[in-house]
Amino acid sequence: MLTFYNEHHAQHRGRHEMFRGALVPCFEKPERVDMVLAEFERRGLGKVVTPHGVSLVSLERIHTPRYLHFLRNAWSEWVALDEANADKDAFPSVWPIRGMRTDIEPDNFAARMGLYSMDSGTPLTAGTWIAAKTGADCAVNAAHALRLGERGTFALTRPPGHHAGADFFGGYCFLNNAALAAQHLLDDGARKVAILDIDYHHGNGTQSIFYGRNDVLFISIHADPRAEYPFYLGHASETGDGEGMGYNMNLPLTAGSTPAQWFLALESACIKLASFAPDALVVSLGVDTFAGDPLSSFALQSSDFLRIGERIAHTGLPTAFVFEGGYAVNEIGINVVNVLEGFETAN
Repeated sequence: MLTFYNEHHAQHRGRHEMFRGALVPCFEKPERVDMVLAEFERRGLGKVVTPHGVSLVSLERIHTPRYLHFLRNAWSEWVALDEANADKDAFPSVWPIRGMRTDIEPDNFAARMGLYSMDSGTPLTAGTWIAAKTGADCAVNAAHALRLGERGTFALTRPPGHHAGADFFGGYCFLNNAALAAQHLLDDGARKVAILDIDYHHGNGTQSIFYGRNDVLFISIHADPRAEYPFYLGHASETGDGEGMGYNMNLPLTAGSTPAQWFLALESACIKLASFAPDALVVSLGVDTFAGDPLSSFALQSSDFLRIGERIAHTGLPTAFVFEGGYAVNEIGINVVNVLEGFETAN
């Protein structure tokens, strides 16, 4: 397993997030990646390298130039408002809703931050851009390595990416790493690519990016959005639009779903993958489906993550894994590396 590691991930270190009406310490923190890296190296599962930088033009294949310009400059603008802001995370406080205009970018910083965000739980910090950009580098490099002949690769990075849309951040995500990986595979000669999202939360950003396209199949197994974040996307009835009709598959599961129910959904996903016959697979690898995760209500055990990796390997597809969620920090390394080891050792 060739792993591309984001050595700048800890530069994004939020102090607090808004959770259920209160400011609490961030669940998405640098220790998540540190624990995965330590476990990966302990097992000697493969080589860990740093990525080559990719151009902003590559990012514009997925994200709008207007959004990228905001994200690159947001921290300096935040601090310019008040020197004291250097010691505070930046949060949005106002959002456009139905009937309001989003085509005109406001001059006011708070208004622009709301224009490009979807929640108040995703702090923007001094190092957010460099961490997110290097994470995108990891994802694109992991995809490119598949085209060079690698069977499996891993983008070990944070902040995660699958909630980020073409022009918005949220759900701890700023740049959509899985989408960037899939787009690079297509730009590099693949005819069709699939994205399998196994995070506890629906990958709303990834779905919205590819919803009208037929060259990327998006499949997500996740908690029912009627009860869980991101709430407003992820229903089974969302199957694509226009040319993308039939190329979006959501498999929402109710709270308390058992491992047996989860693996039944995975089997449905793999059957859909087989019928699509992609040239490569990108996996949004979230392990917040773990029974001990503080932000989930599923019941997977650490041993189940080995089985996940094995089943993905049996698709026979070159696969790039991209790290997403998982907030049980003590177990996160074991759970993530179990997936990768299951993939690597499957017959």
